Amino acid sequence: MINSVELREFLLKAKKKTYAGKGAESTPSRPCSHDFRYKENDFIYIDTYLGGECFIGEEAVWKNNAPIWGMNYCGRVIRENFCGDFLKSALYKVPYDKPYRGPAYFQDRDYVYVCKVEGAIEWFQGYEEILYLNEKIYECYFHGGKVI
Repeated sequence: MINSVELREFLLKAKKKTYAGKGAESTPSRPCSHDFRYKENDFIYIDTYLGGECFIGEEAVWKNNAPIWGMNYCGRVIRENFCGDFLKSALYKVPYDKPYRGPAYFQDRDYVYVCKVEGAIEWFQGYEEILYLNEKIYECYFHGGKVI
């Protein structure tokens, strides 16, 4: 049984301590993978992805070494002017009520991040995009939920 409050609070910390927070990569789990790990008490969070401008990855959470939650994502840069630091800034603002990617809307100068999500922490799917000067330059699909 997932305690959604406990899971949400852990996810928020983990995301801010790893990729979104410009945390250090851990040892790759697969050839050429980018991995981030965060551990606190009985929880472990691992985010691993392959690629760069076109990428695919997975975030997962274990409690007492048993998998309890996961999310897959797949995205791509589709135009010039993509800024990885802007994406990390948006993801750092991960909302409590939707602890998957970034907020519904975030803007910094000429960059706009938009994220749409359906579902709840136990079962969800979503889409995010980044616009630069009102032109879409990046997109990512994600989905996930509880693991039993």
